[in-house]
Amino acid sequence: MDLPDLSWQFMYGRVAWALVLASLVAAVWPATPRLRRGTLAVILGACAVVMALPGAASPAWHLGLAFQYPSALLLGLCLVGLHGHWSGAPPARLMPVGTAALLAVVGAFLYLDAAGLLARSAYYAGFGATKAPLAAVLLACASALAAARGHWRPQACALLAALLLFSLARLPTGNLWDAVLDPLLWGWAVTALCGAGLRRLLAGRRRAIPATGTGNEPFSPIKE
Repeated sequence: MDLPDLSWQFMYGRVAWALVLASLVAAVWPATPRLRRGTLAVILGACAVVMALPGAASPAWHLGLAFQYPSALLLGLCLVGLHGHWSGAPPARLMPVGTAALLAVVGAFLYLDAAGLLARSAYYAGFGATKAPLAAVLLACASALAAARGHWRPQACALLAALLLFSLARLPTGNLWDAVLDPLLWGWAVTALCGAGLRRLLAGRRRAIPATGTGNEPFSPIKE
């Protein structure tokens, strides 16, 4: 089991939380035709300064207590979103239904396993010296192939970057699962999945409602 250096973890946590916060702020910024680069630069700078505050004065310290570190995949998706704002490109759909369903199922399995309800030791296998690197290589190959073929390209590129960061620096924790999933990302996936299901349910109900008159139509006698 090869763990990352604590100084690298500390630096990663501050930078990652700053980018995640900047991505959230940019996502809820008042709607305009385009988020200006100057505004985005101010957002990034302010988030970096806030997260770089020493000790408990930094929100990263409190977020670390609650969520440890953002996964590298969440960081990659946030970077994809920020790049879209910076380039002025149409916003990418970062959490499609397929990705959300996969993350929701895998996350639920891992959390149940870590809580001892399944007792499969799947989460702790992410620290393994053989299976975890092999799984990372296989996932990286699949991500590169998907990106090359244009399938889920933003998600595939973010996953590939997360796996490279894990392989080269063992960040964020030395566990493969922590590189591709975290509570915030899992919550995002579950929320996106529930939202998609609700929209589909409402659309089905609207199609099922028969077209009926209002009862206020003017009387028109039928001519024989």
